[in-house]
Amino acid sequence: MATTEEEQVSATAASPLAKSAAAGQGGSAAEHGWTTNGLPLGHGSVVGEPMGRAQWDSGICDCLGRNDEFCSSDLEVCLLGSVAPCVLYGSNAERLGSSPGTFANHCLPYTGLYLIGNSVFGWNCLAPWFSYPNRTAMRRRFNLEGSCEAVNRSCGCIGSCIEDEFQLEQCETACDFSTHVFCHPCALCQEGREIRRRVPHPGFKPQPMLVMLPPGYQTMARQP
Repeated sequence: MATTEEEQVSATAASPLAKSAAAGQGGSAAEHGWTTNGLPLGHGSVVGEPMGRAQWDSGICDCLGRNDEFCSSDLEVCLLGSVAPCVLYGSNAERLGSSPGTFANHCLPYTGLYLIGNSVFGWNCLAPWFSYPNRTAMRRRFNLEGSCEAVNRSCGCIGSCIEDEFQLEQCETACDFSTHVFCHPCALCQEGREIRRRVPHPGFKPQPMLVMLPPGYQTMARQP
């Protein structure tokens, strides 16, 4: 009887190791999800439920934005994307990095690549190589829907071609690059509209305000 109990305890203790070893051998075939910060997760979410990706707040062709409280900001984004894309890209990177000083580190290299591409090749073909990782980082951070998922949601023609989440992420990264190459100003504007609705400017530091209310109306009662 004692031997049987020891065997059961040994089997119970060894089962997690066996499961982990089996998972290590068949890890490539297992399904993986992506958390909001872009890290792979085996079961989709912490509570075991699949995580649905959110759609972008505006489409890539909605250059003038939406008629809401961010309307003036959307018009500013559209103007910067048309006239000074280097400023818009630096502003997007600064908000995404949430640290002051990031603007110059992204705006200046982008400006150099922009000038070289337009002067040598006649169009802005170099800056998208530098700016497209910003779109990928934003999509992972806010758990946004990618181009492949949007097409699959619309017509359902890509789901059978993609095997797992890692292959899907590779396709989405390639789509991010293609979006910046062929629709570069529109991609910058879409990212600018999205991040202004989600992240405040890192230089904005609201100060606490002390509000003092006047005392209520008081009356003095006459003593008898």
